[in-house]
Amino acid sequence: MTSRLHALCFDAQDPIRLARFWADFLCWGRDEGRSDDTTLLPSDETGFRLRFLPSPTPKTARNHMHFDLTSTSLDDQRQVVERALRLGARHIDIGQRPEEGHVVLADPEGNEFCVIEPGNSFLAGCGFIGALAGDGSQEAGYFWSRALGWPLVWDQDQETAIRSPHGGPKVTWGGPPLMPKTGKERLHFDLAPPVGGDQQSEVERLVSLGATRIDVGQGDVDWVVMADPDGHEFCVLTPR
Repeated sequence: MTSRLHALCFDAQDPIRLARFWADFLCWGRDEGRSDDTTLLPSDETGFRLRFLPSPTPKTARNHMHFDLTSTSLDDQRQVVERALRLGARHIDIGQRPEEGHVVLADPEGNEFCVIEPGNSFLAGCGFIGALAGDGSQEAGYFWSRALGWPLVWDQDQETAIRSPHGGPKVTWGGPPLMPKTGKERLHFDLAPPVGGDQQSEVERLVSLGATRIDVGQGDVDWVVMADPDGHEFCVLTPR
């Protein structure tokens, strides 16, 4: 039994505004079981939630993860970009070349995402969110494959990718050179222990796979903060 990817969490200075942007852009609804508007439920086979958590700290560095969004035609790619811009996104330059074909945007708080050109075979069949693309090592890809029980669907030249057996987006790691880590990440995973499992046993299993327990100033909380082999934070929740 393995952890379940419960949510991808974003630190946000205005969580409600950012949640509304992504809800409108992705056509996802909010979690009716919560009293706020900052947790979104997928409307497709993505499988994990999006959570937007309050943070007083503005974004200052490039995120180590971003969405790669798919398109079905050049016209569809243009329409996706235009919809994002209408909702509050903006174009950004991270060194991409015009011939690469994808469009790089940032959401209202600067979180990067890409709208990929049509015909990308790597993302075929993955849905609108084709991938959660990450800066990370091969070791991190192996760790997350074992942690989630998701098989490797790419392992070449130190680049790795995994995907849930139930479908949905791929999660990818691009291999070296890695970006320098400059502090607490603005995006992190929330993991839920397996059904019938307990938090402490799952933490111990993840440690055995290469994770570490860390302190990011969380204080007395009911979740456990950990880091993967690349030092990127994630949380293990209490069973619900």
